Amino acid sequence: MAVSSGYDGSGAAAAPFRVLGPLEVSGELGAVSVAPGRQEIVLGALVLELNRVVETTRLVDVIWAHDPPKTARAQVQICISRLRKALSDGGVDATIETRARGYILRGPEDATDVGTFRRLVTEAHALAREGLKMPAVETLRSAIGLWRGRCLAGVPSEVLAGTAAQWDESRLEAVETCMGLLLELGRHEHLVGELMQLVAGHPLRERLRGHLMVALYRSGRQAEALDTYHQGRALLTEELGLDPGRELRDLAQAILTDDPGLALAEQPEPRALVATQVSPPAQELGADPDPVVTPRQLPADIGDFVADDTIVSAICDAVTEGQASGPLSVALVLGRPGVGKSTLATHVAHRLATEYFPDGQLYCDLRGPGGQPVHPAQALGRFLRALGIPGEAIPDALDECAEMYRSLLAGRRILVVLDNAVSESQVMPLLPGTGSSGVLVTSRSLLTALPGTRRFDVDPLSQEQAVRLLGRIIGEHRVESEREAARVLIRLVGGLPLALRIIGARLAARPHWSLTSMWHRLENEHRRLDELAHGELSIRASLSLSYDGLAAADRRLLCLLSLAEGTEIPSWLGAALIDDRTPHPADLVEPLIDMRLLDITAMDQGGEIRYGLSQIVRTFTHERLAAEIPEAERAGAVRRMVGGWMALAERAHKEIYGGTYTLVSGRGERWHPPEDLVRRCLRDPLGWLESEQTNLLSAVELAARSGLDELCWELATTLVTLFEARGYPELWERTHRIALTAVQEAGNERGQAAVLGSLGTLHLHRGEHEAAGPYLSAALGIFERVGEVRGQALCLRDLARIERHHGDDDRALALYESAERYFLRAQDVIGRAYVLGEMAHITMRRADFTRTRSYLDEALGICRSAGFDRGQALVLRRLGQMLMYQQQYEAAERTLLEVLAMVRARGDLVGEGYVLHDLGRVNAHLRRVEQALQYYAQSARIRARILDHSGAAAVRADIVAILGRPVTSVS
Repeated sequence: MAVSSGYDGSGAAAAPFRVLGPLEVSGELGAVSVAPGRQEIVLGALVLELNRVVETTRLVDVIWAHDPPKTARAQVQICISRLRKALSDGGVDATIETRARGYILRGPEDATDVGTFRRLVTEAHALAREGLKMPAVETLRSAIGLWRGRCLAGVPSEVLAGTAAQWDESRLEAVETCMGLLLELGRHEHLVGELMQLVAGHPLRERLRGHLMVALYRSGRQAEALDTYHQGRALLTEELGLDPGRELRDLAQAILTDDPGLALAEQPEPRALVATQVSPPAQELGADPDPVVTPRQLPADIGDFVADDTIVSAICDAVTEGQASGPLSVALVLGRPGVGKSTLATHVAHRLATEYFPDGQLYCDLRGPGGQPVHPAQALGRFLRALGIPGEAIPDALDECAEMYRSLLAGRRILVVLDNAVSESQVMPLLPGTGSSGVLVTSRSLLTALPGTRRFDVDPLSQEQAVRLLGRIIGEHRVESEREAARVLIRLVGGLPLALRIIGARLAARPHWSLTSMWHRLENEHRRLDELAHGELSIRASLSLSYDGLAAADRRLLCLLSLAEGTEIPSWLGAALIDDRTPHPADLVEPLIDMRLLDITAMDQGGEIRYGLSQIVRTFTHERLAAEIPEAERAGAVRRMVGGWMALAERAHKEIYGGTYTLVSGRGERWHPPEDLVRRCLRDPLGWLESEQTNLLSAVELAARSGLDELCWELATTLVTLFEARGYPELWERTHRIALTAVQEAGNERGQAAVLGSLGTLHLHRGEHEAAGPYLSAALGIFERVGEVRGQALCLRDLARIERHHGDDDRALALYESAERYFLRAQDVIGRAYVLGEMAHITMRRADFTRTRSYLDEALGICRSAGFDRGQALVLRRLGQMLMYQQQYEAAERTLLEVLAMVRARGDLVGEGYVLHDLGRVNAHLRRVEQALQYYAQSARIRARILDHSGAAAVRADIVAILGRPVTSVS
């Protein structure tokens, strides 16, 4: 459920820190992105203690409830540093200050929604004590309205969950107090439905159950009141083995004996809650006041309705809250085509009609025949006639019609349902003028200009809900007998209720069809939309209404977006597809979001919104793509899209390595997203590569299928930056096999050499030295023929690794020296630094520590100058090994622990596996057997995880050695 933000339930500007639901932060520049996990937990703890010191030990406890790591305090400091930057960048009016024992989030008292809640509840109690019960109710409703879900929902902390539960308890107490005040005001008849929902959700809360019993009793439903008591008593006995408390038992006895003390004390009812029996405008028109027309225009509710009870209850609350607070309540139900907005609105309207809107219900489908919007004057004419105004008395002017309409509804409790609204201008004249009525609008557009509106996004059905819907249509026995086929059908249509109803209708009409046969019919994407039609129900027709309502440029963009095969679409990609150089590419897709044809799925690490096409919309747009976009235009869009991924991946490599070092570059055409966006996305370049892994892999495959062999091999080899650091050898091989086929078919020699050389490196990464040789030799031959210097250097470097494996250090050293000369010619300082580190390893094994130190110092200086963190870690690891060779074990341990912190901070699993192995050996030399075994075990687990089988075997050999004989070597 998405509710419009910007203002809280009190009508004031929303607090910058909101924890009464999922954690949200906003500043002058809009929403502030907080990294999930530790940063969310730390910020949540600080927000709950605004302007009070939170000790570091407390923050450690809320992050790690059990067994915190040794680096816990350091990690808390990192979180605080990143949070400070996020708050500062977002323009949030708050700061995190350091204190002797911890940290304090300093901000205004109203900077958090919990602070606002606490203030409103205190005000409400004060008003109630002064006898101002209705203002107290309104204040409590504002406080309760601050909640967007469970306190700190989704923040993964066992310790904070306890504190959050206390706030959720405070909310329930406020609800109970509010219900009690409304009972005192004589609102018992209007509270029955709400109290029934509350008791169903919290069946063990005796105060709520007591309120429901009183409301039922005062509504003349004595038997139901007693039955409510007996249900609660049975539940308490079964769940807790207890009887109800004395207060509830006494209340039941009073109801049983019809105790006069239960009668409502006489008091004037607040004017806002009085339902006028005679329509004032009828008197103004000179008509007889006695017959008041009660319109009943709602379409029929459906018996097999399935939806999320939470959103149904929330919409019910939103539509009726105006009757208690005064201002008009408008609930806007949003969703993509086929998601069931109209069905949901109709169900909610029927649920509320009798109890809350007894004076009538008006309904109009604002999308007329052929999808043309109904003019508001036409809708007003229908409503006025339904309210008893003769046709000849209806004014011609729109504003006069609206005035008459508002006068007729003033003081009456009428529900207005406006289905399939297209724009704000269409809806505004149809809004009543007072809060005694309620308005329920459905739309595919956001309609952000509607005043006083609460917005609710309707999502497709969950797996469980969809199964239940199918079962109600075709029979539960058919669904249960083919459960797996039912799940596949649901997945194929993305849980859309309209599509499921079509499937259900077709299966119900053909009892001899199996769900599996329907599944096979839908598997063919080219015929899927043809199959999703039955009678007047059609997914294609539903989508066409939205699609045809788009401008031509927006239709073109939507079709081209279906070319993107990843699960999520970044904001820059739409601009690449149509070659638009706007600095704000997200603006291009806003019309598609407004029409609910494109979904907002997430926000990336750079604060950019990410989008998604549902499977049904993708199928629909693929049809239109082939029919409406020329092949040459489609090919250009694909080339720019892959070129965009190539530009970003190459930039990520540059950010990590300090330049395009160790990378053979090609001539594939790049498409560069806006520089500001690139900088935001690549604040953590390796993290970006990880998060975009699916899209990048899809881009490699798409490039191969589209004949973009140059971009294909370049992108595949650039992604080794990710595969090597995070340990993805299977993805390394998969992308390179695809790229190798593409370059071979295209006769692209340079590309073949680059891919073959990278496959050789992959085999070395796996410890498969014999398999690596032919690949590297073949690549070297081609690189020599085409004059690619950097490629030759890379191959010589890796061939040296093979010689070292064979024990020929002289031959390896000669190859490394050749590789260094080629890297020098190519001006590849990082490639040269790597070779220097390997040469140092050879001289170290020969105990030539002077040369070793010289090589390492030069390599470390290069890496630091380039800002290549991974290279610094590699060199420092060699330094730690040298200290181990010199038997300076404590110094070696300090150096290697520094390296371990570096690789862990970068998420470098490969490096972590190596360093843990080294630390195990250091501790073995220091005769710390238990500590050594722990390091070995961690290293073995990581190497097995990244499929480094030879490395895992080496660790296991050292484990055997430490248990049976001394450790004598370092690899």
